Amino acid sequence: MRTKYGLNAYICSMATIKFFIQSDKTPAGIYVRLKEGRTIDAKARTKWLISPDDWSKAKGQPIDLKEANNKVLNSKLTDLRADLTTHYNNSVGLVEINSQWLKNFVNPPKEVEIIVEQVNVIPDKLIEYFDYYALHKKSSISQSTYKKLNVNKHLVERFQKSEGKEFLIKEVDANFKLKFEAYCIKEKYAPNTIARAIKFIKTICYHAKDKIEVSDQLEKITAKIDKVKSIFLTPLELEMIEKTKFDLEHLENAKDWLIISCETGQRVSDFMRFTKEQIRIEDNIPLIEFTQLKTGKEMAIALNKKVLSILAKRQGEFPRKISDQRYNEYIKEVCRIAGITDQIQGGKIDSKTSRKATGLFPKYELVTSHIGRRSFATNNYGKKPTALLMNATGHGTENMFLTYIGKTPTEQAKELSKYDK
Repeated sequence: MRTKYGLNAYICSMATIKFFIQSDKTPAGIYVRLKEGRTIDAKARTKWLISPDDWSKAKGQPIDLKEANNKVLNSKLTDLRADLTTHYNNSVGLVEINSQWLKNFVNPPKEVEIIVEQVNVIPDKLIEYFDYYALHKKSSISQSTYKKLNVNKHLVERFQKSEGKEFLIKEVDANFKLKFEAYCIKEKYAPNTIARAIKFIKTICYHAKDKIEVSDQLEKITAKIDKVKSIFLTPLELEMIEKTKFDLEHLENAKDWLIISCETGQRVSDFMRFTKEQIRIEDNIPLIEFTQLKTGKEMAIALNKKVLSILAKRQGEFPRKISDQRYNEYIKEVCRIAGITDQIQGGKIDSKTSRKATGLFPKYELVTSHIGRRSFATNNYGKKPTALLMNATGHGTENMFLTYIGKTPTEQAKELSKYDK
């Protein structure tokens, strides 16, 4: 897709992101710029370099993507912008978005640096080993994993403060787990959050296993992550939404986007960028062509009657673009007014603690931007070839797809038995 900002610029919420270089000397550093209207204009230098002769200033990307190094670099830039999209949407309204915010994301500052290569010391303290692990894994862990590492490190630091002691790697045993769980429960962390933290701590300790002493109870420490029921809109609920008329323009706009997402199965970062210029007709079939931001996959999706009906009432245009944050707010209200109010089990962020809480909630409260993609996959499973559904959603394997829509092995066996009759 081509925009006025080039192939590698794109809309995330109402902001634009663009990669560029500032120097004509070789090698030139690649910069990223995030801009929203006149209020936000942030710039930061990435860790990547390139020859100006290999860089397209118009497109904001390497010129020859068939060349191996350029292809790898472009893939890394694609990953960065996808992660930055999520980070930006999660930060809007919560923190000040400026160049320092962007620099901290692109090149996260390390609070503690242990230069192992120089001092040749392997730390035996749990907190210090987090940094040792990060140093030795820096070339293989993703930005999101690094963030998880820091989040769990800070959680362990708060736990240690409550206990009044620093724990050694070898002290991570069954008793440590019980105390850590008790602290997390007291602080109102969700059970699955606690389980994931314990699993991450075990990963840190396993990395240390061949280097220093660890507890002989380490392998016996377990942490079960409970399966959370997938939330999706049923065909009946979608019909209720479609038939509901909204007096407020922003709700009617959000309603149309919600229907489009449920009919195309795309992420909000993709469908919110749809424009009429991306549509072409082939063999009398209207197709919309675009590149998925997260995967970089070239897509062609057929537009069905429901989507075409929305375009027709808007004189061929897609609904007005809105930020992810507002979209999430509006579709909850859309579903509430449409009567999607049954009490169901699920999880949502508690506004008081800013942590995920599980329990029984009115279904509309659990609706988020992701529900469209999941509804598309779930409602069409068994009706359309799974391979075609996977192509639309971008899942790499059938097992991933079935897990995504919440099909347990037992449910899969029941589905298979239908074909034996």
